[in-house]
Amino acid sequence: MLRGALARAAFSLRGSGGRGAATLSVSPASGLADQPARIRVLGLEPWEPVSLRGLAVSEGAGSLFASCGHYQADGEGRVDASRDPSLGGDYEGCEPMGLFWSLAPAPMEKPFQRLEPPRGPQRPLRVELSVHRGQGRGLPAGPVLAQAQAQRWFTLPGVRRGLVPTALFFILLLGNGPFPGVIDMFGDEGGLIEFRSSLLATHGFAALSLPYLNYEDLPKVMDDFHLEYFEQAARFLLHHPKVKGPGIGVVGTGKGAELASSMMTFLPEVVAAVCISGCSSITASALHYGEMTLPGLRFNMNRVSISENGVFDIYEALDDPRDPANSQCRIPVEKAEGHFLFVVGEDDRYWKSSLYADIAIGCLRQHGKDNFKLLRYSGTGHQINPSFTPVCLVALDRILGVPILGGGESKAHAHAQEHSWGKILEFLSFHLR
Repeated sequence: MLRGALARAAFSLRGSGGRGAATLSVSPASGLADQPARIRVLGLEPWEPVSLRGLAVSEGAGSLFASCGHYQADGEGRVDASRDPSLGGDYEGCEPMGLFWSLAPAPMEKPFQRLEPPRGPQRPLRVELSVHRGQGRGLPAGPVLAQAQAQRWFTLPGVRRGLVPTALFFILLLGNGPFPGVIDMFGDEGGLIEFRSSLLATHGFAALSLPYLNYEDLPKVMDDFHLEYFEQAARFLLHHPKVKGPGIGVVGTGKGAELASSMMTFLPEVVAAVCISGCSSITASALHYGEMTLPGLRFNMNRVSISENGVFDIYEALDDPRDPANSQCRIPVEKAEGHFLFVVGEDDRYWKSSLYADIAIGCLRQHGKDNFKLLRYSGTGHQINPSFTPVCLVALDRILGVPILGGGESKAHAHAQEHSWGKILEFLSFHLR
């Protein structure tokens, strides 16, 4: 349940001033995190103004996250979030999953935190839902008329984790297979991040979460990368008895997308790559593979701007990959025989991922290739996660310890996450099955 005084304050007014007949339901009460849920309230006064609220706790920091939508009951005292628009709060309009994707640090918490899914695939994210009289914004809210709990799972019960001999790789499987194999990587925050791999496993893939930084014996900070490490993971996955060939896929975000492009370009085992908010060149650190070295584009901190509330905008910091002096940094994607799916937000402020996708696609077209698809979303920032994941437009950077602007607008970003996740699953299924 929710922790400490904050949770007690939020729910201490339960039932006071109400008729005692209101009920709040969420269906399914326990379901997959990337699947929609229906939130309904019955037994209100006709046309009564109420607030729907969500509360969750981040497992990593133990911080409280909150969301709120303002609604008006219909003539029969009902609110149905799948039908009725939110009139204000953290989102507006008909947003059936708004209470989930708008979860953000509560006012008394440190700002710019990201709601971390539970570590390990066997625990759900628990969201406490409540309906309050009136349409106030603060915590504690008005009198609680009813409440319910939603459990958002990132796996199905049958998903299990299998260790790999290196002790760094983990395969997530649902059943006996064989399954198409997918390697999943995130950005330069490092660590082992499994929530997307867990969802991939629930959709019938053998998913390997691949850490490459800040995990066990791996480097703690960014250093030169050797593609042989990623080649080892690709070969292991492809030759696993539960994985069917002839090739595997890779999904990457940020730095992970850059590495996914590199794997597609140089490793024959990889036949499909989903590159989310990536760069067309190697960045920050060099990439080595055998006798080949691709140097990394540099970040110039003199081109960083800082807002009045201390948020860092690094949009202009990375050197321009179009500069002829930086041509050796470019990933030669035209050598790839597999298929790319580029997913970018037009308002990405972390870097110019929309431009970088255009550069990569231009190189492919210049060499007569059409082995790509592009998903480009307006109003969308950098961190594009699976459907209904809480939107975080500004996040603390693990290395710098400062808030970095990711860009975008919450509602548009949430819609992009929902649409792109379905297309990612379609792309992987088509090219790997």
